[in-house]
Amino acid sequence: MKARTTTTSPANLPEGYPEFIHNLKNRIRSAQIKAAVSVNRELILLYWHIGREIGGKVDAGSWGAKVIDTLARDLQSEFPGTGGFSRTNLYRMRAFYAAYSVTPAIVPQAVGQTDSSLPESVLHIPWGHNVVHIEKVKDPAQRVWYTCQAIEHGWSRAILHHQIESDLYTRQGKAITNFSDTLPAPQSDLAKADAQRSLYF
Repeated sequence: MKARTTTTSPANLPEGYPEFIHNLKNRIRSAQIKAAVSVNRELILLYWHIGREIGGKVDAGSWGAKVIDTLARDLQSEFPGTGGFSRTNLYRMRAFYAAYSVTPAIVPQAVGQTDSSLPESVLHIPWGHNVVHIEKVKDPAQRVWYTCQAIEHGWSRAILHHQIESDLYTRQGKAITNFSDTLPAPQSDLAKADAQRSLYF
């Protein structure tokens, strides 16, 4: 005998259910992002180091586009079935390194850095999210802000792209850094540091 399935109409849902399911969906999305991060952390660091090596060769004038084309083919041949070593992605790795080759002043040195100059928060989002940042956001402070928002809210890449395109930073982000307008120095510097530090945890 086939088991009967019952459905609950929206009118019969218990009080607080819409808020419950909304929060649950957000937690699931956040968990998915965190799971992807645990898998991709070392990969992101690898991409940063590859970008550093390629950038050094190109900047020294010893490598050109043809060498990078050959490198992409050799890596794809050596690691068949492994994505990420296309010519386009190698150039993205170089841009990724360049974007974070100088430590932003806003990153707390003691707790916010890896052994590279990458902010720790960058390792908590998938590679595709980092690509959106380096292609769409040029200001280091804004990149860090969008990174932390993506982590906090569990944004997909599509949502991250939309938030950048709609300039969410200007609409909301500047509220985080308006301390200098409301507090005298040096209190404003301390407040900024505390606010930025809180974004990493």
